[in-house]
Amino acid sequence: MDPSAQPQRHRPAHFPSVPDNNRAIIIFLTVCTKNRRRCLATHFVHKDFQTAVIAADHWLVGRYVVMPDHIHLFCSPGTVPERPLSNWVRFWKASMCKALCAPEGTFWQTDFWDRQLRSRESYDEKWEYVRQNPVRAGLVERSDDWPFQGELNILRWHD
Repeated sequence: MDPSAQPQRHRPAHFPSVPDNNRAIIIFLTVCTKNRRRCLATHFVHKDFQTAVIAADHWLVGRYVVMPDHIHLFCSPGTVPERPLSNWVRFWKASMCKALCAPEGTFWQTDFWDRQLRSRESYDEKWEYVRQNPVRAGLVERSDDWPFQGELNILRWHD
């Protein structure tokens, strides 16, 4: 079979996080609105996102950027043993739907994309990529000018 003819994945595979010699577990997560509706980049939604993920404390959110139709964030387990990432995402997505008066199933895509980071370099590289998203999208000239970003917890990579 021609490798370029392999079918594209329609649903992301969610692999359990893997502890590695007591290094921090840091997950890069992307959650999109249903039909990529551009409705997230507002001060109200930004504040609601912060409130929802702080209340959903089974995972801790570090750096994040809220774009018009998706959210990129870095998170790390907030409990030992860690709770399933999918349950945590489902909880804060539902909390946001309630706060936004949006019926569940109408606001967010059903699934999300996640990837466990393996090194400090990949964390730094991914963060720089995420930080530059508003610039690449033509929303601001400098990444620091994008108002819908932040860091709720400091997630440290331990060598």
